[in-house]
Amino acid sequence: MCVAIPKCYDVGGILNRCIMPAGSVTEFQQIIENKMYICYNNKTVKTTKLFFDGKIRIGIKIMEVKSKIGQTVLEYIMLTLATLVLVVGVYVFKFPNNFSFGGVTGISVILGAVLPYSPAWFTFVINMVLLVIGFIFLGKSFGIKTVYVSVLTSVGLSLCEKLFPMDGPLTNQPVLELIFAIVLPAVSAAIMFNMNASGGGTDIIAMILKKYTSFNIGMALFIVDLAITIAACMVFDIETGLFSFVGLMAKTLVIDGTIENVNLCKYFTIITDSPDDIVLFIHNELGKGATTFKAEGSFTHKQKYVILTVLKRGQAVELRNYIKLNHGKDTFIMITNSSEIIGKGFRGLN
Repeated sequence: MCVAIPKCYDVGGILNRCIMPAGSVTEFQQIIENKMYICYNNKTVKTTKLFFDGKIRIGIKIMEVKSKIGQTVLEYIMLTLATLVLVVGVYVFKFPNNFSFGGVTGISVILGAVLPYSPAWFTFVINMVLLVIGFIFLGKSFGIKTVYVSVLTSVGLSLCEKLFPMDGPLTNQPVLELIFAIVLPAVSAAIMFNMNASGGGTDIIAMILKKYTSFNIGMALFIVDLAITIAACMVFDIETGLFSFVGLMAKTLVIDGTIENVNLCKYFTIITDSPDDIVLFIHNELGKGATTFKAEGSFTHKQKYVILTVLKRGQAVELRNYIKLNHGKDTFIMITNSSEIIGKGFRGLN
């Protein structure tokens, strides 16, 4: 358990998230068996015994560096898994069926049908060329995550071609394979988008256009994807072209739906007579904040309190059950889905 020390130390705001119940910013420490513990971000964590002359020195910075390294490693693990999902969707389901609904892989499918090289080879070459162009035109603003995903996708497709050669579709059900060719890359793209990354390819062209022109990027990319799909109708048969049209239309819907579900939060509006224990439950048990203000019932003209808070789905269930059990008669709850929460503890300002 963290114990408040009597004096506030000047640490340049490093521990400014440790808030006492009264609202004052302070630090906490507890010496257990000659080890130093700090209350950091409302959690007790061990650091080195470096409290001298009322200053917190290297210990906290070491913790912050380790935390950032751990977060970066986790991000790249997630990016690797998302890229593997993309590679499986493209190599196993898209390439063998000649589905060409946009992007570098769509171009590669068409080029692979008219030239004596495989779609995986064309994907590798085109991605590498676009990476070089990206470095030339975007410089340092070119994201390292995009480079990582683009290289890993290209290498993964080339390895799959050598290790698991496919002479034709996996099954004789093109509709089933189209579903997987849409869903797997779309889910992968949504995960990457949620981590501020992209799969490279035509996204690099979009980044260059955005920097140097005033084109409508979304419309430009859609026209390119549409042209690729029309080309598929001419290079392959009309059935393949129609499947590609369906894939082009469904891809964006699946990506948007996946992004919304990944980021889905619950926005609570709670009207109650006794807000204190609800707010304490939100703070202490769920680790989230809340905003309260006074209101008046339009019929009874009695004073009420309104509590606003935003929670993840699992936390929302806990709060709903707590209120139902303890405040079922005097509390009114409105719960709204939201996938765009930007701020401390959610997205954008972390």
